[in-house]
Amino acid sequence: MPKAFFIDTTRCTACRGCQVACKEWHELPANKTLQHGSHQNPPDLNANNYKLVRFSEFRDSEGTVRWNFFADQCRHCLEPPCKLAADNYVEGAVVHDEATGAVYYTELTKKLSKEAFEEMRTDCPYNIPRRNEVTGLVSKCDMCIDRVRNDMVPMCVKTCCSGTMNFGERADMLRLAKERLAEVRKEFPEARLGDVDDVAVIYLMAFPPERYAENAVAMAPAPLNRQQLLARLASPLRAATRG
Repeated sequence: MPKAFFIDTTRCTACRGCQVACKEWHELPANKTLQHGSHQNPPDLNANNYKLVRFSEFRDSEGTVRWNFFADQCRHCLEPPCKLAADNYVEGAVVHDEATGAVYYTELTKKLSKEAFEEMRTDCPYNIPRRNEVTGLVSKCDMCIDRVRNDMVPMCVKTCCSGTMNFGERADMLRLAKERLAEVRKEFPEARLGDVDDVAVIYLMAFPPERYAENAVAMAPAPLNRQQLLARLASPLRAATRG
């Protein structure tokens, strides 16, 4: 049965245990970063960080300063646009596992051209794919599919001590998300679930999505200009010719 995450941002304390656990499990190297005026570190997702706790500070309607924390990661779309884009160039570079619902990238992503990668990145409504400029490998959260296939939860979920990260059968996570939403709305009437019908990573947010992150919910891709449109239409033809 397909799996899903339920991420309850109202419980997040920004301990960043999930972020660290992800790096450790995937044996990702450290990033050299500088202070940039925020506790958020590193500043953005990158080839060595598949998960990033984003920090957002603002004043609410009553003048209270609030911190919103958002554990950003791949949403494992039910119909992943990154796979549709990659398949035009290198089939097998992106895999959508039917058993778990996980969307993961393979070593074949190294064969994707810069043009192909940019198409993947811009097609993603959450701006998730990142490329290692040294190895050429495109990477992101893989749902810890090696663990999930062995009946274990992803490392970020195992590490979370606040109840923010939850994982299980999609139907169970949807039920949990809706129950929790009803409870949170008693205090925060604007609370909502993000893109619940389209993704396998369901976020509960007490405030409007823009109070959390630029791509907290799906952003429509920018319209293509004529040159981009012609290149996109030609992609299947190039793939068919190579085949």
